[in-house]
This record gives sequence, structure tokens and C-alpha cells, in this order.
Amino acid sequence: MARLETNRSGEMEVFVRVVERGGFSAASRDFNMTPSAVSKLVGRLENRLGTRLFNRSTRKLHLTSEGQRFYERALGIIADLNDAEQEAAIAKLPRGRLRVTANVPVGLHCLVPLLPLFRERYPDVTLDVTVSDKVVDLYEERADVAIRSGPLPSSGLIARKLGQCRMAIAASPQYLVKHGRPETVDDLQNHTLIGYNFQRVIPDWPFRVNDQDISVMPGGVFNVGDAESARKLALAGGGIVRLAHFHIGQDICDGRLEVLLDAFYPGGGVDINAVYIGGRGHLPARVRAFLDFCAENIRLN
Repeated sequence: MARLETNRSGEMEVFVRVVERGGFSAASRDFNMTPSAVSKLVGRLENRLGTRLFNRSTRKLHLTSEGQRFYERALGIIADLNDAEQEAAIAKLPRGRLRVTANVPVGLHCLVPLLPLFRERYPDVTLDVTVSDKVVDLYEERADVAIRSGPLPSSGLIARKLGQCRMAIAASPQYLVKHGRPETVDDLQNHTLIGYNFQRVIPDWPFRVNDQDISVMPGGVFNVGDAESARKLALAGGGIVRLAHFHIGQDICDGRLEVLLDAFYPGGGVDINAVYIGGRGHLPARVRAFLDFCAENIRLN
């Protein structure tokens, strides 16, 4: 690899200032340098270029024809550098298209209602939001951020935890009247458990019986493609469902769903994370702003 050259843009700026100020002494004051240091810098520039830029006299500097051409080109280069720096500074402000994917419960109940507030704060960001319980490949879909529930598989993605949500096993009163209320985990084998028709990191339902962790696999009769469909199926009396409290909390409060087997349900909750593509360089301002906004405003319980 070639050796990195001296600071050529800095040399150009000093040279231009010498021309504009009419001498080394005046230019040196602008840069807080000594006149001799400015003179040496211009001398090094001339040596590197292999041509004389100034004709020096005891009282004044005069540009040579080569110096005049170099001065004119240097003005354009410095202007381009200033424009590039200004554009880079503007790019630090959140702007541009932001592609976000979120699972259905968090997307519909926690994220979508907040989008107008995000838009107020960041009017130059265009939002492209997809709500789906299927795991989206951020690389293939060219998405910026995905909001996901549960354990995260090993990947090259970076995760920012937004919190935890409590889960509940529930069914509608009409289902329970018709099929009976399960009193133990073993009773679930005689009930319709609503599952999903796509691959999940942890597909089964966890329980704790006599200080032992056990799991039950839902599905069979009903398998759906998203959590909202599971909720509506449960409300219609189709079976027993496992969903987040923030998703069905109002249904529970209004008596449309009843919580089941709470004594056998482990404490804690399911992690909710915002994941995004890491790598070299700085995170785009629009992505950082969105992550900070979600951490500040999303409420899961």
C-alpha cells in the first residue's frame, strides 16, 4: 500500500489564504501559525508539485501562471470538501426511508399507535412498516429494524432489549361452558389448543408442575398465521390460546376471555427485542432515532 501523503487539503487551504491575504504574515495569523511555518509549508507544497507557485520579492508575493491555475483549482476542491462536510453533517439528522417489521401483538398494540408521535419528532423520516408474526430476514428484505419476541437465534444481528411481556393461557367463557375448564396441565390433552402454522423459536407452552418445568405442544385442530388470528379464534370459542397480557388484557378485563392454569404458569416473561444489522461504521441516524424512540415509549405491561 502506498504511503499516505501529507495533508493536501490543509496545504491547499493555507496556500489559498496566503494568496487571499497577500502574504505569509497575514495568513499565519488566521491559522495561529508563525510566518516562517507558513512559508515552509508553501515551500514543501512547491517541492512536492515540482513547480514554483509564487515569485517572491522583498515586499510582495506574485502568483506564477502555474500558481494561478493551482489557486483556481484549489478553490473548487475546497468548496467541494466544504459541501461534502455539510452533506455529511445533514446526514446525521434522522431522514430517509426506515423499513421496520414487527410481530403482530407488539406491532398492532404497542408500535402502530406510537407512529404519529414518531412522525412528529422526525418529519424527514419516511416509515415503511410491516406487521407479521413470520420472522423476516433483514438482509433479504432490506429491513432496518425488526421487533421480535422470545429467544433470539444466533445471528449477526444486534439486539436492543425493549422489555418483557407477561403471557397468559386463556379461553372464552362459551368455550369453557361447552368443553369444561382445565384444572391441571394434564387436562389440556382433552382441549383444543390454538397453535401456529409457521416455525417458532419455542413452539411449545411452558408450565411448572411440582417445581418441574414441563411443556405442552399446541396445534393440531387449529393452526393460524398470526397472533391476532389466534385471539379472534379464541374469542369465537375456537379453543385455548397463549398470548401476551398486553394483547388480550382488555379482553380479560371485559370478560371476553378468562385466564386459565395461572397457578402452573411460570413467572417472568418473554423478552421483546429490536434487532438490527450491525457492522462497520456508524448506525444511520434514522435507525438510532427509532431504537431510542421504541425504548422510551413502548410499554409492554
